[in-house]
Amino acid sequence: MVTHTSSMIGSRTRVEDSCESGLCPICIADCPVFCEVSKSALRGREVLYPQREYFGDSTAGSPKDFGLSYGDFQIQFEVRGAQGIEADEDKVIFPNVDLTSKWGNIKQKLPLVIAGLGSTYVAKRNWDGLAMGAALSGISLTIGENVVGMDPDAKFANHQAFPQVIDTQDMKCRINTYRELWDGKHGDIIVQKNVEDTRLGVFDYVTSKLDIESLEIKFGQGAKAIGGEVRLESLERAQLLQSRGYLVFPDPSDPKVIEQWKEGLIPDFERHSRVGLSTTDEVLEEIDQLRSGGAKNIFIKTGAYRPAATAWIIRLGIEGKVDGMTFDGAGGGTGMSPVSMMNEGSIPTTYLEALVVGCLDLIKERNPNVSIPTIAIAGGFANETQMFKAFAMGAPFVKCIAMARAPITAAMKAKYVGEIIEKNKASPAMLKSLGILRDHKQHERLRLNEAFVEYDNLKRIYPDRDIPPSAVGVYTYLFSKLGTGIKQLLAGTRKFNMDLIDRSDIAYLSQRAKDVCEKWNLGIKSQESLEFELVKKEIFEGNY
Repeated sequence: MVTHTSSMIGSRTRVEDSCESGLCPICIADCPVFCEVSKSALRGREVLYPQREYFGDSTAGSPKDFGLSYGDFQIQFEVRGAQGIEADEDKVIFPNVDLTSKWGNIKQKLPLVIAGLGSTYVAKRNWDGLAMGAALSGISLTIGENVVGMDPDAKFANHQAFPQVIDTQDMKCRINTYRELWDGKHGDIIVQKNVEDTRLGVFDYVTSKLDIESLEIKFGQGAKAIGGEVRLESLERAQLLQSRGYLVFPDPSDPKVIEQWKEGLIPDFERHSRVGLSTTDEVLEEIDQLRSGGAKNIFIKTGAYRPAATAWIIRLGIEGKVDGMTFDGAGGGTGMSPVSMMNEGSIPTTYLEALVVGCLDLIKERNPNVSIPTIAIAGGFANETQMFKAFAMGAPFVKCIAMARAPITAAMKAKYVGEIIEKNKASPAMLKSLGILRDHKQHERLRLNEAFVEYDNLKRIYPDRDIPPSAVGVYTYLFSKLGTGIKQLLAGTRKFNMDLIDRSDIAYLSQRAKDVCEKWNLGIKSQESLEFELVKKEIFEGNY
């Protein structure tokens, strides 16, 4: 039986035994609910995207079961000895695991980077929490595409084929917010660009005016295979962005569209980015230009394109000697990616990592001395077990996990709880969910240091700083939860630094995982065959 209920687009069928098409076996005109087809008959292109009423305050991710996930692998723990630390029982404890790492040439306290969060409203509205939380955690944060072009206060000089940015408040604010709590040693602010940013001269501006040393060339994302998209809430904003070269639908300069807008018939406008076209020579030349311009870190971010295209981008990164590459699997984004693309397109993350690692193995086999950029995997990561398994599958190449949706969730929820506390509206259900148990007669106000376990710790470190709850939440999620979780998993394998993780630290559990691992010759074994000869050796050597 097939059911067709989509919380992303807000549709469902009247009966449970719906057809593969998403229609009920018997479709009736006076149906009290809207399926995808019937909603599309009224709202058209709106139904391509997650529910528009949540845009700017939500992220979106595919609920599809891709048939293989990191859950198809199991971590292998050890009880003997210890690596990367003195074999002393008082030292072989999980808090002593060293999680410091590098993203390109950037030293980091955690093997994490917050991936490109650009002009979408949900990133902008939660930027304080994301930027400050990342800085507090000692990790890098990427300012994504279209930030300059979307800034209503940006100023441009019209002396070339396209307007060239000369000032932008939003970009400066995003950079400065991160640097407010940055220790200057761990992590960095990275600026990303797409084809629209290239036309507007964003890289020249941020490197010459804002002291940015880390740059990322974007080839796309796992959520979709087209350029960035956002909704615009006013005619004036739509016209402004159209004047800056963006694709805007419906056409805000069309008199009929203007009339419909004034009559309230158009709820909002869509802004789209171009997909861009690149050749091998053009990309390698651009990388050389960035390096000669003084960039200390050059990164590439790519979506989960078909295998040969992914291999081409790997080749570009290695030939261009970039410092890091992020490969983003299907299928989630920051709220404005076509649902059909998130569900039915791109390579799912676990398959994508196997492809990338398999390609890198082939390159190393051909030339053992070739330098491989730091590799980051992105696409649906939210907990430490997924991260550990990705590190193990990708060893020795994958050194970083890139996240976007999960940190945004942490920022949004922490900001919301902070507002609830300020209004003194914490409900008994919220207190119970947070594990805060009080006598029913106690009605004192919920305090920030009760709700956020790291609040007092941060206050001790930064006694003179007013750190917003959203930033405390992001730090608590990244450093306290994920950081501690990875340390515990590493200690369980008796490996006390990140470089010691290898592919023998996981075993596969399913036939699909077996097929993928064997296709790319990853050397990962099944749970039942892993160390089988060593098992027999231990048994036969026993003095029974």
